[in-house]
Formats: sequence, C-alpha cells, structure tokens
Amino acid sequence: MDQMTQVHMERDGEVAVIVIDNPPINAGSAAVRSGLLSAIGQFKEDAVLTAAVIIGAGKAFVAGSDLREFGLPLAEPQLPSVIAAIEACGKPVVAALHGAALGGGFELALGCDARVASADLVVGLPEVTLGIIPGAGGTQRLPRLVGIARAIRMICSGERVDSEAALSLGLVDQIASGDLRAAAIAYARRLQGTKSRLSERAVPAVDEAGVAAAIAAARRAGGRNPAVQAAIDAVRSAAVLAFDQALSEEREVFQQLRLSAQARALRHLFFAEREAARPLADAAAVTGAVQRVAVIGAGTMGCGIAISALDAGCDVRLLEQQAEALERGTARIQDYYASRVAAGKLKAVEAAAREARLQPTLDWSLLAEADLVIEAVFEDLAVKQAVFRRIDGLARPGAVLASNTSYLDLDAIAAATRRPQDVLGLHFFSPAQVMRLLEIVRGAQTSPQVLATGLALAQRMKKQPVVTGSAFGFVGNRIYSAYRRQCEFMIEEGALPQQVDAALEAFGFAMGPFAVADLSGLDIAWRMRQAQAGQRDLQARYVDIPDLLCDAGRLGRKTGAGYYAYENSDGKTHRRSDPQVEALILAASAAKGMLRRSLGDEEIVRRALLSMVNEASLLLAEGVAQRASDVDVVLVNGYGFPRLQGGPVFWARERGEPALTAGLDELVGLSGPGFVRCELRHVLNQEG
Repeated sequence: MDQMTQVHMERDGEVAVIVIDNPPINAGSAAVRSGLLSAIGQFKEDAVLTAAVIIGAGKAFVAGSDLREFGLPLAEPQLPSVIAAIEACGKPVVAALHGAALGGGFELALGCDARVASADLVVGLPEVTLGIIPGAGGTQRLPRLVGIARAIRMICSGERVDSEAALSLGLVDQIASGDLRAAAIAYARRLQGTKSRLSERAVPAVDEAGVAAAIAAARRAGGRNPAVQAAIDAVRSAAVLAFDQALSEEREVFQQLRLSAQARALRHLFFAEREAARPLADAAAVTGAVQRVAVIGAGTMGCGIAISALDAGCDVRLLEQQAEALERGTARIQDYYASRVAAGKLKAVEAAAREARLQPTLDWSLLAEADLVIEAVFEDLAVKQAVFRRIDGLARPGAVLASNTSYLDLDAIAAATRRPQDVLGLHFFSPAQVMRLLEIVRGAQTSPQVLATGLALAQRMKKQPVVTGSAFGFVGNRIYSAYRRQCEFMIEEGALPQQVDAALEAFGFAMGPFAVADLSGLDIAWRMRQAQAGQRDLQARYVDIPDLLCDAGRLGRKTGAGYYAYENSDGKTHRRSDPQVEALILAASAAKGMLRRSLGDEEIVRRALLSMVNEASLLLAEGVAQRASDVDVVLVNGYGFPRLQGGPVFWARERGEPALTAGLDELVGLSGPGFVRCELRHVLNQEG
C-alpha cells in the first residue's frame, strides 16, 4: 500500500480529519509517516481549515512502529519530523485514540495538542521491553504530564494504561461518551485555533524521594537490560535540559540502542512469540467452545491449571480420588486468591466470583458436563493411561481430552481411549498460574479442530503457546535435558556445580542448572532415569553423580541438601557450596579413571549452549519443533534462558556457521559415545 492509501484526509466543515489506515494495527510505517507529513502540510496551507483530528481506521489508533524497520537505516521522514510538523503548523491537532496507542503511536498522540479517547483505549511506551527507549519525544513529553517518577515507572516497565487511568493521569483530555470521531471533532472546534504544545510545558516539581524509589524499582525489574538505565537518564534530563537538547539526546540514544545485540534479540523474540501463537494452516478450523473445564488432580500443578482456567472465565470442576487431597487443593486455591486480594492485585468481589466458579468434587460422573478435561496426575504412563480409560467412558462426545504430561508419549496416552483424535497435550509449566509458556502437543491423530481449540484456550488464559509434536520431553524438556547432561559432563571432567552455575548465571540465566535441580528436586529426574534404565545405550557416556547424591539422601532443597547445602535464616533459604559434594564428585571422577582439569567460564557457557543448539536442530529435523524460532520461545519463556540473549537459536545465528561447526567438533569429542551430532542447517535456516 502506498502513502495515499495508508493516510488520507477528509473534511468536516473547517476541521480536517486525517485517517490512518494501515491494517491490522495501523503500524507507523514509512508510508504512514510520509502520508501524515503530507496531510499535515495540506492542512497547514489550507486557509479554510482551522483544526485537525488524527484518527485510526479499524481497531486501533497506532499500536506501535513497524519493528521490521528498526534493524535497518530508518527511512525518511522519521517520526520526530512528523511530530515537529504538527507542533509547527500553527493550528491545533487533536488525536482521537481508540484500541491501542502504543510506542510511536502514543508519542504521536503526545505530539498533538489534545487527546480524546474511547473507553477501550490502552496507551503505553513499551520500547524498553524491546531493548530501546522511546525515540520521538516520549521521554520528554510524558514527564511534563505525569512527573519524573511516574514517567520512569511507566517507561521502564512498558506499563499499559487504560482509558480511565489515562484520564486521571492527564494523558488524555476527555473520554468520548459516544462516537469518538464526532467527540474529537467537537473538542477540536472548542480549542478555537489555540495550540497547546507539551514541549512548552514545565516539568512538575521533582519529588527526589519518589524518583529514587522509581529508579530503584526499575533497576530491580530491568535486570541487565541497558535500555532501563538509558531510559532513566533520558527521563531525568527532562527536568534539567532544554527541551530541544534533551530531545536530540533521546534520539541519539534511541538510534544507538536499536542496533544493539540486545535490541536485535528482543525484536527476534517479539516476532517469534507472535508467530508461535498463530494457528497453523490446518488448525484454522472452527474451534470448539470451552466454558466448562474439568481438572483431574488437585496437587500443585492441578490447582495452578484450575486457577488459570478460573482466571480465564471458565467454570472449573476440580476432581480428586481422596477427600483429604481435594480439601488441600481447594484450600490452596482459596489461599491463592486471598493473597492476591491482600496484595492489591485483585478486587475481593472478583476473587469471590472466580472462586464461585470452582466446584471441587469426588464425583467423576461430572466429567460428562465438561467441554475440556485435563489430567494433572503423577507422571507415569500406566497411571495416565488408566486415567484416560476412565475419562473415555465418562466424557461427552466431542469433548477435548488433554494431558499435562511433561515427558511421556502422548500417542501412547491417546491409545487408551477410543477417540485419539480428541486428545492433545497441554504442558503447563509450574507454577501454572504464573508461567506464560504452554506447550501444545499434537498427537499423530489430534484433529485440527482440537488443536485450534487448544490454541484458543491458551490465548484466553494469556499464555504463550508453542505447538510441538509428540516425542519424549517435547521441545523444552528434551533440550533442557541435553543442556543439563552436558553440564554434568563438565563437573565430571573438572568443574564444580557452583562454578557451572556461576558462569551460566553471569551469562544471564536466573539460576544455573544445579541450583534449578535442587529447587525442583533431584528425585524427579532420578525416577525418570530409573524408569528408562533398560532402554539406555550402555555405550553412551553416563554421569552417575546425580544418582550418588540421591543415594545419599541429598534430594535438593526439600531435604536441606543436594548439589548444595541449604540453611534457613531471616525467613529465607540460603545455599552454600558443600565440601561433601566436592568430595563425592572427585571420587566419582577418580572411579572412572578421569584426570580432572580446569574449565574456564567461557568453555562452560559455550558447551552448555552448543548442547542446546545441537538438540534443537535434531528436534527440527525430526519435526517435533515446527520452526526454529519456536525453540527460542520455549527456552526463554519456560526455562530461564536470558531474554536479552534471544534464545539458543538466535545465539547460534549470531555466531555463524564456522564458529558453530568448530564448537560442535569439540563437543563431539568431549561428549563421547551416544552423542548425536546435528545438521546445523536446521537452526541456521532463517525461515525456520
């Protein structure tokens, strides 16, 4: 579409109505910017026109810039030039805002003389979450409306503000009670030709204590994101620099950050997450309606799934076999909602409404009422098959039958029913009510409608879905297992758990693999290894250190000892390295005749990440992962891979084929028999 079709000007008497029409979200592309600049020029030169309204066609005002431009030289005109033309035109311009006005769209609105909103509006400046800062005056105009402290909080967190909050903060001047276009035109007429530039307003008096608190909170939440400090500096400059100087410095920092490795990684994830959530071509069937959900199992995971369904507006039957287990699960859900109310995260009336939709029961015949049944029972194939045989005899025809299995063969579970086409995997991550990732596992016979229903439910639950094929561990657990196995190789060769964890935490992981193992419990993986012992390749390299720890009763935090020793003080659990673990590891290496050597942090990180890349490429070759970018979505959202590093596939592509090939050559030699080397083309294919 050219600029004439993306932006056009209409007339309502003496008021120009400039319409942005760039579906689906009116992204601020080069053509939109050019069209706006041309329309503002026409408006300025037309003596009959006394005011203008800028409005978006379709479902949004401008829901952001076109991020695909940000890795390239930006085409002219750039957004600051458009806003400068609005300020310089000498006649008032009103922004009519509906749907979303985000990023550059909100900066465009702030460059206007007034803002009229519809009730469905959300506004915000999410640039920092993409590794950049607002680059068209957002860090300068917003503080003039809300003050330095509030602007830091909004910009550094990427907070989205609804219409009522926007009105109370002064971000909009009016909420339209009827037709938005008519209300904005009427508001423009009331301005009687008077400009009201935010650039000419003074910044409210600075509350130093409030600013300090906002900065501290932003730094805590922002972690290693360099855009956080850059945004803090830019916002603070609004109070001490002349507007034009501060605006120029903001743009310079924006231009530097948008080309940074962190910004590239975050843009990659932005598109990858949206692609993963898009239904596959053959899943575009009409989805089944899901209102009544039955959750089987009232343990931690089952309760988390039940909460997710309640929060999504579903009616939930929570089933158990034993009254005591059901009572514990019900209390867990009630305690969760009570804590949300106490923390001010949820209104008491809404919490009560959600709890009212919960029906705890021991009566399995109620499965007949459910649109979707999901089991969250013990991770054992025989147990799950028994549960599904029972579900099959009770659930209504057409109901979706879902398993929360995290490792097991979905097709083997589906085979326990007479309707494998209705079975799919919904692999939630713990705690299910908090974690965004949801692996949607497609069995060999899962119907397109059932798959589409799973995707729609994920969206309703505000989860990040990724569709996978059915294979042991699916995408996430299989890659994480390869990563953990390589880390175990390294402690057998010469590293210690605390060194491996420290190196990977320095890379950006929230926790290293051995601290994670202690947190989740070493016995979980131990049981899995025992179950698979008969299938293990006896020639493959096998590290028995985790088994030795479990044999010694060191099962992780819950027993006070695992790879680390744990102490409780000040109401917190503290971990420390344990000489007993070091002695056990040294003895294990000696028992295999291994001469231990020193491993540097760079080698630790390189080998750990290469193991992920290798396994990801194998999964792509097998068709378990649908696209390479899905791997990054899974590892970042479910396994603590640092977001600023983009995921293992992004990391691999940044390094290039020669370095990866050399790294895999090393990995093959160090990993020994049983290591299957991938073909790198699967992860390096930029379309995958």
